[in-house]
Amino acid sequence: MSDIDVSLREITDQNRASVLDLRVTEVQDEYVDGVADSLAEAAETPGACPWYRAVYASEEPVGFVMISDNIPDGHPEYLGPYFLWRLLIDARWQGRGFGAAAVDLVVDYLRDRPGADTLLTSVHPGPDSPMGFYLRYGFVATGQVFDGEDVLALDLTAAFGS
Repeated sequence: MSDIDVSLREITDQNRASVLDLRVTEVQDEYVDGVADSLAEAAETPGACPWYRAVYASEEPVGFVMISDNIPDGHPEYLGPYFLWRLLIDARWQGRGFGAAAVDLVVDYLRDRPGADTLLTSVHPGPDSPMGFYLRYGFVATGQVFDGEDVLALDLTAAFGS
């Protein structure tokens, strides 16, 4: 994969259809919403400060990522201030390191964000959940449950090397 340039790009009129076509495996449908549902959720919850991008490998869209980007204090209905809300890598492109590369790019984006010392995420428990992926990446279980999902945290100060 080292020869493939992975990037995060805005979703535009030109790439929207191909990004909306991205799908996880049938088994993973239970654990991650699709791109269309994610975009609808972002539009319905502006207070969660959604920031989303298509994940590209060279010139091919391979996934989608969405975070809550610096939720202000006083919103206990959301996890944050920085929350990895959605990570989807198309079934055809899984197992090639694109998920980790996408999280690397999110971490890099957060490097310059105010007060970004922890990135939270949550996973729906179950035999095919993405828990293992997140733990291998460096997230740790917090013991907290939010909206029926196990909450994980990534120490960004360690990720930033500070």
